[in-house]
Amino acid sequence: MAPPASEPQAGKRDHRLKNLTLRQLRLFEAVATQLSYSRAAEQMSVTQPAVSMQVQQLEAELGLQLLVKAGKKVSLSQAGEEMLRQARRILNQVTMAEDAIGAFHNTEGGHGGLLHLGVVSSAHYFAPALLMAFAEHWPGVKFKLTVDRRETILAMLQDHQLDVAIAGYPPSEADVEAETFAQNPHCVVAAADHPLAKKRRIHWDALRDEPFIFREPGSATRQFFDHLLQAQSLPVRVTMELSGNETIKQAVMAGMGISFLSAHTFQVEIEAGKLAVLHMEDMPKMLDWCLLHRRDSALSGVNGAFREFVLEHGSRLVQCRM
Repeated sequence: MAPPASEPQAGKRDHRLKNLTLRQLRLFEAVATQLSYSRAAEQMSVTQPAVSMQVQQLEAELGLQLLVKAGKKVSLSQAGEEMLRQARRILNQVTMAEDAIGAFHNTEGGHGGLLHLGVVSSAHYFAPALLMAFAEHWPGVKFKLTVDRRETILAMLQDHQLDVAIAGYPPSEADVEAETFAQNPHCVVAAADHPLAKKRRIHWDALRDEPFIFREPGSATRQFFDHLLQAQSLPVRVTMELSGNETIKQAVMAGMGISFLSAHTFQVEIEAGKLAVLHMEDMPKMLDWCLLHRRDSALSGVNGAFREFVLEHGSRLVQCRM
């Protein structure tokens, strides 16, 4: 006689997480992200034995090994990698629920909530001011800001490690929603005393023999400039490739060459008279700034409010000199 449908068949484990707790999920996510029990314990303000016990209980509940220890090193098993993805989804949904419910509370004149924003490096020059403007609109909000390369930001967003992000338009294969809210002007810059700095309507051919400082391969700025050079059929003399806007600006100011940068990255240097924007024909060239979020979950609470704020006020708040 077959067993009742509500009971697991003999010899088969019931894999439902009957006794799973949010505490276990949060501790496991911390260990799996840090790949360290001690750092996870410090992050979660608990003892290391408490972290180990909770993870062991989770593994016993699943009947699977999630974390593999080899000496002092910790790694994820294949099951652990999948559990990490699901844990982040669950914890993100819990956060969204807390934010949505928190919107109904208006204690001490504030709305509260935590907004975790990810931005690419060029956007971090205006992101703090944008967040502070939003804080006036949504009192009591707390912020976490992550700055990284575009592919890392997209991966964190899709992996539920971020709520929303600001970057250029994502590649077509990225499973995220992108909403344009402002333009991102790009210019050719040189040291303030460069011979071309005082000229007007500079033709692209004038750059043929100039030493160029390029961003590293794979960066969105590098890809954009490569495309522009191809459109102009202009070979240029690349003297060095550097990673990061700050390093490139220092090299340009030192007279090592000219470069192509987002205007958001050099506002301070322009105001201080240390950099000059070359007055090229048909410049500046524009890209879009986009607000990114996952397609599989609707924004609510503080995240939804931030989206509405950026789409309404973002273009004005991120304007810059050229």
